[in-house]
Amino acid sequence: MQLNFDQQHVLVSGGSKGIGLACATAFFNEGANVTIISRSQDNLNSALLEISGQSTHPRLQAIAANLSDASAALEALDLSEIKFGSVKVLINCSGAAKRVGPDDLNPQAWQASMDAKFYPYIHLIDPVIKRMAKQGSGNIINVIGHGGKIAKAVHISGGAANAALMLATNGLATAYAAHGVRVNAINPGITLTGRLEGLIEAQSKQTGKSKEQVLEEFTSDIPMGRLAKPEEIANVALFLASPLASYITANIITMDGAMYPFI
Repeated sequence: MQLNFDQQHVLVSGGSKGIGLACATAFFNEGANVTIISRSQDNLNSALLEISGQSTHPRLQAIAANLSDASAALEALDLSEIKFGSVKVLINCSGAAKRVGPDDLNPQAWQASMDAKFYPYIHLIDPVIKRMAKQGSGNIINVIGHGGKIAKAVHISGGAANAALMLATNGLATAYAAHGVRVNAINPGITLTGRLEGLIEAQSKQTGKSKEQVLEEFTSDIPMGRLAKPEEIANVALFLASPLASYITANIITMDGAMYPFI
């Protein structure tokens, strides 16, 4: 099936690891010109090799930037468009708020969660969606996480950042629908990425259980009986950005194996 991404500029924040890397690879394999952004140049170099099998490729570029800084995000966006032109698809996967127990919450922890998760998305979305609106088309997909819907003691501040992103997703989708821009979100459940180790460690500390016990319990709570693969999240991002989803906007798709069967 042709998804019509040939030569389209797809920008993936957090594209050097995990779900972001899987998304970058999926769009690259569909013929898109892909820009990946991450803080670490070393991680970016490794990602370039994994995506294309070589250190450089004419349809692939990497930009190191700290997206918590609005000016750095804008500079990265401008730089990305020099080579590949206007961004047609923005996939936001950057940042993850540190899991903090309730006793360790303070104003600095709340701010750190927003700086780690909320602002890196917003700092790219704001200029990109306005440019897309002027062109009359575009797709933005925010990979968030269901921590914004399920309140957990070790993820209160991070969950609040996620919840804010969900509201921003649907609010912007409504505001820009008439301009031909679609905005959707994906809320993955527990996914087999490097970030999973941090979650297991935090939960282990909170409960006193071993990491092995925590992982087993995570899996046992999922009706499908397994964790998600990053590639499965990327496949939904492909669909949402494609013409097959041309009438889908302001939607938040949960992908957690029926762990939380929301209505």
